[in-house]
Amino acid sequence: MADRTEERNAQVKVGFIGLGNVGGKLSGSLLRNGIDLTVHDLNEEFVDDFVSRGAKRGENPAQLMRDCDAVITCLPSPAASDTVMQEMLPEMKEGKIWMEMSTTDEAEVKRLGAMVMERGGAAVDCPVSGGCHRADTGNISIFAGCDRATFERILPFLTMMGRRILHTGELGSASVLKVVTNYLATANLVTCCEALVTAKAAGMDLNTTYEAMKISSGTSFVHETESQVILNGSRDISFTMDLVKKDAGLFQQVADRHNVPLEISPMLVQIFEDGIERFGERCYSPNIIKRLEEATGLDIRAPGFPPEMLDDEPEEPGYEVIPQGTQLKAAE
Repeated sequence: MADRTEERNAQVKVGFIGLGNVGGKLSGSLLRNGIDLTVHDLNEEFVDDFVSRGAKRGENPAQLMRDCDAVITCLPSPAASDTVMQEMLPEMKEGKIWMEMSTTDEAEVKRLGAMVMERGGAAVDCPVSGGCHRADTGNISIFAGCDRATFERILPFLTMMGRRILHTGELGSASVLKVVTNYLATANLVTCCEALVTAKAAGMDLNTTYEAMKISSGTSFVHETESQVILNGSRDISFTMDLVKKDAGLFQQVADRHNVPLEISPMLVQIFEDGIERFGERCYSPNIIKRLEEATGLDIRAPGFPPEMLDDEPEEPGYEVIPQGTQLKAAE
């Protein structure tokens, strides 16, 4: 059975555009699992690395769409996705699939997706969540917004790149949920920073503080990962302040479109705008704690924490997550 699965996977041709922090890891999982992979990136060194490991070199986005069954984009901004899409559109036709794995705006992915579907192709927004360290091992979570038939077609690829796969509904729904979850992570990062600095100011040992937060009702994914690299001092999670600002802005746009009068979200945008002005847009996002370190004169570091996060869970086959209550709704 495994041999037939690998043979079937090898027959499907996948193109991947964008080999950066996240894209390079996701596409690496496809290559590792035997997919016939063609890659493209403006950084030729990234492409060279993939070619040395068995991938094919793509000439440009148009060639990838022409020669591949599905093309995945994982790019830094909606503008970049639009530029790539304009190059791919002439080669779009029935049976082709575009999978947008960038963090983007719901309205923008729907706009681009409409162009794809007008030409007979299928469009999916399928952003990831769970940290770059889990993208590297194929254990990250993936949201997928598309019709059910398309979801069934792409599920084999998604389960190679991620462990927990959630079909979120129609095109655009995954992008909404991605910025919702990124907003929660950003809010949690800021509160963890405030908690650590306040504990230090109150004379608490930071190693003990970390454990107290971890075993309590105040724990979270962000605390158990990002607080560690904060306390190490590296603050390296392969995610930068400009990306946080972009994602926070996308979340605020969703709220504004639906007339939700948020209070915390605008404050987070302001906090990271100030962080960018002080430390630079490419500064690692956990360095937002430096605003409080400078204000208090405290050094929020402690021994025994790692400089970067590594996924210590073994790579496992992915699976679809079924939302709680789905069967009850279907029975109504």
